[in-house]
Amino acid sequence: MANASRMSSYQRREQLIRIGRSLFASKGFEAVSVEEIAATAKVSKPIVYEHFGGKEGLYAVVVDREMRALNDSLFQALSGENAHPRQIVERTTLALLTYIEENAEGFQVLVRDSPTTDPTSSFSSLLGDVSTRVGEILEEWFKRQKLPAKHAPYYAQMLVGMTVYTGQYWADQRKLSKEQLAALIVNLAWNGLSRMEAKPELRFESGKARKDKDKVDKDSNNSNAGASSAPPSNDGGADDAVTASSDPTS
Repeated sequence: MANASRMSSYQRREQLIRIGRSLFASKGFEAVSVEEIAATAKVSKPIVYEHFGGKEGLYAVVVDREMRALNDSLFQALSGENAHPRQIVERTTLALLTYIEENAEGFQVLVRDSPTTDPTSSFSSLLGDVSTRVGEILEEWFKRQKLPAKHAPYYAQMLVGMTVYTGQYWADQRKLSKEQLAALIVNLAWNGLSRMEAKPELRFESGKARKDKDKVDKDSNNSNAGASSAPPSNDGGADDAVTASSDPTS
């Protein structure tokens, strides 16, 4: 406890925030106790309560800081009136990956399940705001490309979700550089966006596709049935034998 007297109130608060962020990142909110926070900081429990009122208060401060850092990064990437949509996709992807790279513990805190005492579900709320902004950008571009603008919000959710989920995987699997991973994400996202159909359909699994397949199969079965009921030819020979052996219905 001797160290406590040598720290200012501000220094102690910052120390507890750093320790809380590390513990919440590695264990999750529910698994961390005030006792563990205090023991790691080498202070008494009342010190934690004095600064934050409990672990909920400490968690809220940690999340708020991380949210502001990520929010500033993402919305700066989404700004720019005359930027090409692909540049926006590249900027936003790199902004998120940069945040993950530089704030690994903070990102882990954000993507873990938030406590039941957190009514805002802050990370989901931020992603919703980002998706809305991406949707607005896509909507303008869709109009210029003569694509249905009403679909833009859905594509925005797909783009943001794909990037965040891939970022979570990359956070634990750093086998590619930030730029390499961003290029992969943009490759899939942009090449898909740039070749979109105005009225896409499932090619194999739609109701229409299955009906068409059933019709083809039925016609094929009828054709095979007709062939099998025909009288055998009397001038067969070796060629007929080869044909019969290669017929998958024989």
